[in-house]
Amino acid sequence: MSAPSYIERLTVPLRWWVQGVMLVATLWLAVAVAAPAVVAAVAGLAALLLMAGLFSWYGAASVRVEGEMFVAGRARIPTAYVGAVTALDETAARLVAGRDADARAYLLIRPYLKTAVKVEITDPADPTPYWLVATRRPSLLAAALSAPVTQ
Repeated sequence: MSAPSYIERLTVPLRWWVQGVMLVATLWLAVAVAAPAVVAAVAGLAALLLMAGLFSWYGAASVRVEGEMFVAGRARIPTAYVGAVTALDETAARLVAGRDADARAYLLIRPYLKTAVKVEITDPADPTPYWLVATRRPSLLAAALSAPVTQ
């Protein structure tokens, strides 16, 4: 397999981590007022570990264009079946994910990513009309998907 021409991990933003830590601190304080310090410490640590695990798992999804393969999260498709690729701004991405959505489409979207790429799927055996993939750099992903594959 060739080196990736595009790779992005859809990591959770820093503000989520800060807010999560504040929520855990609030939980710790509420437990510390009503229970012994050991119980509060265990509850706080458990909540912190749970939050870190969930945020790491949710942000682990990646988007890659590797030679002849496009990978978005758990889904993958050969680039030979990639049709028109459209970089979407915030407004267009919201419409394609909402009002103008097709129920058969594959969506890899995150609430903290406002821009996306719409990728038409041309495989006649695949009922999925398009993929909507959230990204921080829609123009770069669209360019990587539109570039010819060199061997």
